[in-house]
Amino acid sequence: MLAATLIVVVIPSISGFLTVEPNQAVVLRFFGRYVGTLREPGFWWTIPFATKRRISLRVRNFNSNILKVNDAQGSPIEIPPVVVWQVLDSAKSTFAVDEYQEFVAIQSETAIRALAIRYCYDAPDESDTPSLRGIPDEIENSLKEELQARLEVAGVEVLEARLSHLAYAPEIAQMMLRRQQAKALIDARRQIINSAVGMVDEALKRLSKENIIDLDEERKAAMVNNLLVVLTSEQYTQPVVNAGSLYA
Repeated sequence: MLAATLIVVVIPSISGFLTVEPNQAVVLRFFGRYVGTLREPGFWWTIPFATKRRISLRVRNFNSNILKVNDAQGSPIEIPPVVVWQVLDSAKSTFAVDEYQEFVAIQSETAIRALAIRYCYDAPDESDTPSLRGIPDEIENSLKEELQARLEVAGVEVLEARLSHLAYAPEIAQMMLRRQQAKALIDARRQIINSAVGMVDEALKRLSKENIIDLDEERKAAMVNNLLVVLTSEQYTQPVVNAGSLYA
């Protein structure tokens, strides 16, 4: 009789003991009902025969594979996200979604795709249009807000969200590289020409101001032409000295 009593009392009591590690939560269910969550580390006793599920509260990273998506202009780009997250509400993580880690992965990729189609990879020339390359800080903030809204249902807090890689897809990368090189060459030539015109204008004004030489319009045009050729030429120019005619 005593042995039976001990079995009835002791075994259920033993099943109620559990340990909670640091940065860990234990979600308790009793006959299908949620009865609470233990978050403080230590040795605990709870309702015997309660179902216990351990949830890690540690900070975790989700590093997505490279995703190929189309930007706002329809250009294919590669844009994988890195998300730093942790479980904030262990009950939601257990009951609101099937597998919260898989939910984080899928929603992170969905959020980056939704973000990419709202922006172009690079803004057009002389345009204030926001782009993925032009406003990286704002893009990261937008991605974090988008993710937090999607993961709120799973009790997950997004600590950081950023892009780990941003590039054109391989099939158009070479074409876009040539376009960027052409743009850089045009910008460089424009700067050279603007500087050359300024130098020629300064030279003409100084010659006129100090009365070094009096040039008519024809000679002034010839001088402007020669100076611009010298200043804007990509190769070293060889000066030719006009010594006058032999029979002059």
